[in-house]
Amino acid sequence: MKTLATLLLALSLPGSKFVIPLRPPLDHPVAQHARAGGMWYMAETGHAVFCYGPVMLIKQPDGGLQHVATFCQGNQPIVPLRD
Repeated sequence: MKTLATLLLALSLPGSKFVIPLRPPLDHPVAQHARAGGMWYMAETGHAVFCYGPVMLIKQPDGGLQHVATFCQGNQPIVPLRD
């Protein structure tokens, strides 16, 4: 009880404010890009990938078309998507 009274008295005195420690800035480039916009896609390999660019259709050598996501996380310029 004395401890609680001491704490309340200390908080009520002028000039006795608790200083909240500053948090260091985040230096995660991935986190910054994620806020800039982008979407999660399911890659052909079965893994989820986060990409910032548009989804495009690319011609394959056999004449078919393949959906790909562009500018993906991990410095991957093009990732084939699962349809």
